[in-house]
Amino acid sequence: MRYEVKAVLSGQGTVLLHLEANSEEEARLQVTEKGGMVLSVKRNFSGFSLKSRSKFPLVHFSQELLSLQVAGLSLVEGIETLLEKEQDSSNRKVIQDILAKLYEGVTFSQALGEYPQFFPPLYIATVRASEKTGDLAEALTRFITYQTQMDFVRKKLVGASIYPILLLLVGFLVSIFLMVFVVPKFSAIYDDMNSDLPWLSLLLIKWGQFVHEYGWELTIVSAAAMILAIYTVSRPAFRASILQLLWRIPAIGEHMRVYQLARFYKTLGMLLRGGIPITQALNMVSGLLQTHFRPKVEAAAKHIREGKTISTAMEMEGLTTAVGNRMLRVGERTGLMGDMMERIGNFHDEEIARWVEWTTKLIEPLLMAFIGIVIGGIIVLMYMPIFELAGSIN
Repeated sequence: MRYEVKAVLSGQGTVLLHLEANSEEEARLQVTEKGGMVLSVKRNFSGFSLKSRSKFPLVHFSQELLSLQVAGLSLVEGIETLLEKEQDSSNRKVIQDILAKLYEGVTFSQALGEYPQFFPPLYIATVRASEKTGDLAEALTRFITYQTQMDFVRKKLVGASIYPILLLLVGFLVSIFLMVFVVPKFSAIYDDMNSDLPWLSLLLIKWGQFVHEYGWELTIVSAAAMILAIYTVSRPAFRASILQLLWRIPAIGEHMRVYQLARFYKTLGMLLRGGIPITQALNMVSGLLQTHFRPKVEAAAKHIREGKTISTAMEMEGLTTAVGNRMLRVGERTGLMGDMMERIGNFHDEEIARWVEWTTKLIEPLLMAFIGIVIGGIIVLMYMPIFELAGSIN
């Protein structure tokens, strides 16, 4: 859900933020974690509008700016070029404001900070770190690579779930068609049959009679139940309870944990390679994880400040796997902790990809068998009285 938060941020004054959060309390927490003071919070229902809302193309913007940087243009010249070629009015307004800030002598990271709804804190922190080294092109390359990898994993998970969902949807629609339109017609034919029928066939006939007599009432009740189900699913508390239930299932919960760790280490590695200290990077990354992970990240940062090694702190708080912990120790010996964390993230991504592929191959035939049994069972029960009648005639 999206929230409009009016807040006071240090160095920026009063700003209007557009945040993604599961609840109003979480939106407030996101602002207070940045050191801001919340003035008001309002739920943004624009996501339900039929008119599509413009979204700033962050990755495309970064790729074009990187190309201009590599070509030898300065930052201001690159932003001017992007402004000239931009056609979308809302995106053009954002780039124009950033350019105006640069003309005033404001740093690029501060100018981006004026639009937190378009430029996430990770992006701003990466740019801010590059301003100390003067290598903006390297920072943009790191972010583009990171975002591309994250989008690839997300699309792969979504793509793997499309076919099973389509199977369930088609099977559900066919079953509804049979139960609502076909079964009532068969039940009317069998009304005058006095022969003994299987009780399941009798039950199916009774259902057909019920649909024929109370069709409109059943339609209203079904529509109300569907609306109630959609409303329930849209509630953050319901989704959170479902997630908690999935986390408790060993086979699923462990892979959900590995997926979270993959995001965690990829993001952390990108920030470390950008020159951001480990404790500051941990505070920034914690907001990307599930709620029950965040206290563990804070505790790990505390252990590191107390002098413990990164691998020890992560192992103490359960923020690593056996393979990940060994790779962290190697990173501590070589001093390439940022690169090693990105490798840990890639390793876990490959593990998740293999699990998703195996699960999909297992679920698809099971779903097809289940749908076939349900639809075939309904058809057999509909024709069972005909078989009984044919047997009695013989």
